Amino acid sequence: LSDEDYIQGPAPYQHTTDFAQEEASCDAVPDEDSGSMPIAFNKACLRNVFTIILVLIYLVLTTVAAFLAYQTISDFMEKLSHPVMSVSYKEVEEFAPPAGIALYPGNAQLLSCRHHYHDHIPPGLSACQMEESDCVMEEVIYHDPYSNHTRKRALVVEGPTDVRNRELIFLQFSQNETEENFSAISYMLFAQFSDMTKSMNKPAFMKDCERNYSMWTFSGGFRTWVKMSLVRTSGRGNESVEFRQESSVVKYNDRRSTQEQRNELFFVVFQWKDPFIQQVKDDIKY
Repeated sequence: LSDEDYIQGPAPYQHTTDFAQEEASCDAVPDEDSGSMPIAFNKACLRNVFTIILVLIYLVLTTVAAFLAYQTISDFMEKLSHPVMSVSYKEVEEFAPPAGIALYPGNAQLLSCRHHYHDHIPPGLSACQMEESDCVMEEVIYHDPYSNHTRKRALVVEGPTDVRNRELIFLQFSQNETEENFSAISYMLFAQFSDMTKSMNKPAFMKDCERNYSMWTFSGGFRTWVKMSLVRTSGRGNESVEFRQESSVVKYNDRRSTQEQRNELFFVVFQWKDPFIQQVKDDIKY
């Protein structure tokens, strides 16, 4: 071989080596791409997981906030329905203005209405005996609030005021014999006698009182003792007055003749129970 052939011989070998290096370098590129794809996938997965967790936390917090708001509103409505009541007692020398006592005698006739003190009640009157009254009273005729076809006659009397001296009002009525098995006279207590006297429409005033106050009765042939107490309730922007009473009944020993007993007698005493006014306030505490 010549020297040129000898010198050029290794050239193919060099070319082969360069080609092998190029193949090796081409094979290395996919290895780098395959490693970056899992890293990008993991970041996307973590981002989605964190997003889901945040959404769940938001939903939980929203649910808790809604529950707390519902619970707060429920508690507030419960307190509105059942407010806390504070009760106090105010002691007075006299009840002014006096209460109004509305009596519905029907066919019965008023024999007397007098003020007395110290629980001293005089003997009963006979059926035909009349006695001068010292009570302030007024007669009002109006239509029944529950039946416009019925007319009612109310004898309205000013109640006692001097509670310290145990002032009382003693009324006596007489009624001719009736066909009824039971006979009674109804009465009603309302807040102020002056409200009725100053009213421009007294029949309408009495109708409103009958709607708002309770009615009681006392029977014939007995002496009924009514001890009144006053309760004032304030709250929610208004004030109401309620009368409470304790009544006791004592049989009247009728010593009249049989002929006179045809006229039935009624006796009733109105007196304040004690010098205290019960004051009730509805307090809503948050």
